[in-house]
Amino acid sequence: MNFDMLHQTTAILAQGGGGAPEAPAPGGFGFMPILILMLIMMYFLTIRPQKKKQKELQAQVDSMKSGDSVITLGGIHGLVTNLKDRTVTLKVADNVKIEFEKSSVATVIKKEKPGSESPAGNEAEAEA
Repeated sequence: MNFDMLHQTTAILAQGGGGAPEAPAPGGFGFMPILILMLIMMYFLTIRPQKKKQKELQAQVDSMKSGDSVITLGGIHGLVTNLKDRTVTLKVADNVKIEFEKSSVATVIKKEKPGSESPAGNEAEAEA
């Protein structure tokens, strides 16, 4: 009797009717559009604005000239006294000059021409 039961079980399993039904395989490209959309969003939200800011700073550094005020990455404020190909000399106090790499300049503050006033100053005078 045991042999008969074993034979029936083996026959059912061999036909494939005794096992659980297999789930269909998921599509291979279902996740791909979401991944591409996330990469595009990351580009427009992080990479592109950073590159734009970097280009603006590089343009400021390239147009820097003697007499401009600058702030370095280390937070030192100074007045540009001399420019070379890769370095800039800053006057930070009386008789104190420091030479920095141009790449260490974080902000360039252009000197205003004598006689010209900022628009904010003109608006304040008009209100008074």
